[in-house]
Amino acid sequence: MAFRGLRDADPLDTSVLVLQDRHRSHFVDTEEFQEVLHPRQQMRAFLSMWRMDPRIRPYVICAGFYGIYRLWHIIIDWPLITCLVERWRPETHTFHVPIGEITITLQDVAIILGLRIDEPAVMGTCVLDVAGLCGELLGVIPPDDAIRGSAISIRWLCQQLSTPSPDADEVTLQRSARGFILALMGSFLFTDKKGVHVHLCFLSLLRDFTQTSSYSWGGAVLDHTYRELCRASLDRRRGISSCITLIQLWSWERLHVGRPDFGRATAYSAPPFPHALHDDDADVVPADVADGVDDVLPVQHGVEHEGEPEPALPLGCRWRVPLTRVHNPSGVLLLYRDQLDAQTSDQVLWQPYIGELVDQLPDICLASQDIWHTMSPLICFEIVEWHRPERVLRQFGLHQDIPPACSYEQQLHRVDARG
Repeated sequence: MAFRGLRDADPLDTSVLVLQDRHRSHFVDTEEFQEVLHPRQQMRAFLSMWRMDPRIRPYVICAGFYGIYRLWHIIIDWPLITCLVERWRPETHTFHVPIGEITITLQDVAIILGLRIDEPAVMGTCVLDVAGLCGELLGVIPPDDAIRGSAISIRWLCQQLSTPSPDADEVTLQRSARGFILALMGSFLFTDKKGVHVHLCFLSLLRDFTQTSSYSWGGAVLDHTYRELCRASLDRRRGISSCITLIQLWSWERLHVGRPDFGRATAYSAPPFPHALHDDDADVVPADVADGVDDVLPVQHGVEHEGEPEPALPLGCRWRVPLTRVHNPSGVLLLYRDQLDAQTSDQVLWQPYIGELVDQLPDICLASQDIWHTMSPLICFEIVEWHRPERVLRQFGLHQDIPPACSYEQQLHRVDARG
């Protein structure tokens, strides 16, 4: 898609990009858009309230979320996220840069997060008996002030379930594990507009941990991320929700802008130097909390963790490094914009997942490769978005022709399960 130039972000042809008059890039030179997007991830709050009890670790592994737990303390580079949102187009579900289109696909989700991407889809009813469901699966009924619609307070979950007694039986530990996974979803994978509640529809899928691991959580995360990118890119929005870490790690794997300066190290190896980034206070783990959290430093494949062998971890874990801060977000924002404007094709890693980088990944990361470039709807309960890899075939080593026409389904975008 051709654009007018650095001083005018509007496309020359609006037959595809029909939402330009509402898009963030249309206002990028105005004063209000010289600041970064507001964060909506509660990483610090979750880490400060809930360190995973080693007794619930087997259940978290069985459910398929242990890799998420081990990678999610990554400081967010909000200027980078802001610049990517400015490039995101709801009409195509791709980032538009000078050398063409590029996007987050099911392949990226599977390899970076280690989540299943094949069926069955994450779906079901969002009309719930809150008291009955929580009583059965959590062992405690939340008070009215812990509930907002059909969503439950993450803080309340931490207060009630984070410290099972020393003599807790298996049922109690399973309930604690469900609370932990639910809070992990709400504070990292499916954050809401404030990042402090999580929808209880996810709890209904945590009844049996083996069954839980069979759902397409990767497809659901990508679906939710697409929706929030679309929402944040339009109508002068000031914040963004969903799995922000996925967006950042995807960018670090494929683009040179803002990437930590230790280069493309071997999977799970620690870089020699920290990288300076701006981050928001909401994502900074204070020293007194970090002292008790072993997830601040890089993890290595096969190394024992709390006396047990560490399972194979997704590729995203290699980016978990200590980062310092730069207190100049406006300057970094402008720098990133300029770097994206000047992006060349040889600066893009079209196929980053090759060789020894992926040799030690868990099987789930490389499973279902036949659907990596399948055009299909993504589903997360009421949210439905299209996966459009046909627009980014270079990411799969294929020749890119002019992609087929796609339409922006406005009514579909208005349907969600937000409380």
